[in-house]
Amino acid sequence: MRPETPLLDQVHIPADLRKLSDEQLPQLADELRSEMVDAVSVTGGHLGAGLGVVELSVALHSVFDTPHDRIIWDVGHQCYPHKILTGRRDRIRTLRTETGLSGFTKRAESEYDPFGAAHSSTSISAGLGMAEASKLAGVHRNVVSVIGDGSITAGMAYEAMNNAGGIDARQIVILNDNDMSIAPPTGAMSHYLARLVSGKTYRSLRETAKQLNEKLPKFIADKARKAEEYTRNVFNEQGTMFEELGFYYVGPIDGHDLSVLLPVLRNVRDAKSGPILVHVITEKGKGYGPAEAAGDKLHAVAKFNVVTGEQSKSIPNAPSYTKVFGQSLVQEAENDPKIVGISAAMPGGTGIDIFGEAFPERTYDVGIAEQHAVTFAAGMASEGYKPFCAIYSTFLQRGYDQVVHDVSIQNLPVRFPIDRAGFVGADGATHAGSFDIAYLACLPGFTVMAAADEAELKHMVATAVAYDDGPLSFRYPRGEGVGVDLPERGSVLEIGKGRITKEGTKIALLSFGSRHADCMAAAEELEEYGLSTTVADARFAKPLDTDLIERLARNHEVLITVEEGSVGGFGAMVLHHLAGSGLLDNGLKIRTMTMPDVYLDQMSPARMIEVAGLDQAGIVKTVFAALGTEQDAALRA
Repeated sequence: MRPETPLLDQVHIPADLRKLSDEQLPQLADELRSEMVDAVSVTGGHLGAGLGVVELSVALHSVFDTPHDRIIWDVGHQCYPHKILTGRRDRIRTLRTETGLSGFTKRAESEYDPFGAAHSSTSISAGLGMAEASKLAGVHRNVVSVIGDGSITAGMAYEAMNNAGGIDARQIVILNDNDMSIAPPTGAMSHYLARLVSGKTYRSLRETAKQLNEKLPKFIADKARKAEEYTRNVFNEQGTMFEELGFYYVGPIDGHDLSVLLPVLRNVRDAKSGPILVHVITEKGKGYGPAEAAGDKLHAVAKFNVVTGEQSKSIPNAPSYTKVFGQSLVQEAENDPKIVGISAAMPGGTGIDIFGEAFPERTYDVGIAEQHAVTFAAGMASEGYKPFCAIYSTFLQRGYDQVVHDVSIQNLPVRFPIDRAGFVGADGATHAGSFDIAYLACLPGFTVMAAADEAELKHMVATAVAYDDGPLSFRYPRGEGVGVDLPERGSVLEIGKGRITKEGTKIALLSFGSRHADCMAAAEELEEYGLSTTVADARFAKPLDTDLIERLARNHEVLITVEEGSVGGFGAMVLHHLAGSGLLDNGLKIRTMTMPDVYLDQMSPARMIEVAGLDQAGIVKTVFAALGTEQDAALRA
């Protein structure tokens, strides 16, 4: 039964919200929170972060003239209340489903989403660009970047603030502090001071004093400036860092108290110049008991029972690849004290948390700082350690210059376990691991592997430990393994050598990574059509097993490469070798199967594979297309 929401029922767009009185807004926030909990219980998704910004979402849309004013949410996990308030309530129960709403902000979805965000720490840079574009166009517009305490750990946020402060941009940043608790607000005095320093009177007096200072001798002016800074910092020592970057700091304030939020945001809105940072303290999971009690504040959930908070999770048939990686790394580290684990704010998502439980002194979570993580790993490798820098494929893109410059050029043996390789389902295009094969296999000296199943992943962990001749990566998908038996311990693979998993004579299916099981199933189906089929697991995109590839090319009429990655990856490497070897000159029918050259929106992983044509049916169809024969005709023959 859905919650009763009489006020929320009146709000279809933010203009409706702005018709309500301040006294009505706490009730609206309560109804919005209930609606969000009910909706996410149906769809699953990110819950805790959104619950923490319900009052902030209401306040922002009440104070600012959206969509003319811009609100940018960073990362986007907390955008569900914003979506409900901006004309998407009727579709909120389609979150993260095929043809439904994205789980993140998305420009194509609504005019109230001025900037798409699913990777972190981009909001201040984007907001600064919007603010300056409005200035150049002669348009008065408020631009508000809402950034979390995790996102603000990334260097990009400080680069943007340094730029904004340097040009005295008219930009507003809301620091949503829901975890670090840098400086919790303490009672009425803190709230009074926040209203005071954000107000027009104080700011105008401060500007007058600054202008007066310019006319005073330098010695006296410096003393006056320092006295003013000291006075503010006695009450607000937290703001010093932001002030040094050129931002006017306000806070900290209680992000769940609308009687504080509204006047402060109005004061900030009416300020005439300069970048301003408002420090807001919120609580993830606020207002929903099971979320407040959970260790992770129910950050990301499956469908759940609203009353109990119990999630409807399926029972896995096989261990997840992430778990197999973490356990395998622990096993290897028990015999090798040089192994260290590095994560960029995703220890649980990458399996580094498993390693951290066993070896806390050898585990490093550097925060949302992929660039730093890569170069940090390079520094450890330069001193003889064996860093496993575990970063999702989509997030490793953020550290690509460091991969090239600090790791590859110096040929340092950094190991990159790449989780979430390939399609990821409900998180859509922003989180898909699409490009790592292409962007790593092109680098000189890089060894690039992909696991066909969970047993192969164990072997690749062991191989990575043993390999010290340069950088190495191994990729594996999200979710469960395929159910193969796991060896007690991984074996070291011969570098650059694949394997034949099924022998045939006419068709060759050469798989790289996660689509191997579909190749095996396709081969069985092709045999029913009378097409004798070989299946090979390449294991390596670099160095290629050229002997294996040449054998397949010479001894088969059709060669199909299959990978869950973008164009320009493994198939391109194979084609490049075959062309250079002259093996494309004698009638070989070859096709490369990759992810389609488009960004696929959210849908189930299985559906994504089907749409991409990388499943069993797609492989069989590609074989018959290469032969120039219809499947029905082949079956009749």
